[in-house]
Amino acid sequence: MPTDQRHPTGGLELGYCRVSTTKQSLERQLDALSNAGLPDERVYVDKKSGATVDRPGLTDLLAYARPGDTIVVHTLDRLGRNLREVLNLVHDLGEKKIGVRSLADPLPINTADEGMGRIAFLLLALFAEMERTFTAERAAHARAVAEAAGRRIGRPVAHPSDKIEYARLLKGQGASYGEISAKTGIPKTSLHRYLQG
Repeated sequence: MPTDQRHPTGGLELGYCRVSTTKQSLERQLDALSNAGLPDERVYVDKKSGATVDRPGLTDLLAYARPGDTIVVHTLDRLGRNLREVLNLVHDLGEKKIGVRSLADPLPINTADEGMGRIAFLLLALFAEMERTFTAERAAHARAVAEAAGRRIGRPVAHPSDKIEYARLLKGQGASYGEISAKTGIPKTSLHRYLQG
């Protein structure tokens, strides 16, 4: 993360990387930014869970960026958790005369380029929205086909219903949770959930 808060005159390219889970690696994004000529001191990073709203790297970057600067990302989706968030941020940056450039999108984007860059950005946004719709339709179709074939949809059952019924029977006979767990193979923590009430 940059340490020098003095902003030189003239447009700077400022890098931004984000991973949404702790299992993901920043290396590919960092390598792409380095290969594009961005020094480490001008690259901002967030490594947070996707559920976490707080992104201090992006906050610091937006506070530092000035009109004429360009924010460089590996792909546009790194700027937000969903399409609307990305579109809003790019629009807000455009109002402040701060460009956005992506390196590895199917249509590399550079919103500082008034003509083709903006058209490419809008097309990419449209394609992303269409892909989300198609993905939802494919998932709905797959669920319908599976249900028609009598297959269960969703997470697998942790403990079969016959074992849970057996556990209830044992509880009714006065068995302890430890005894029920030993006979059914269901952990005590799960038994508390199944046998409440």
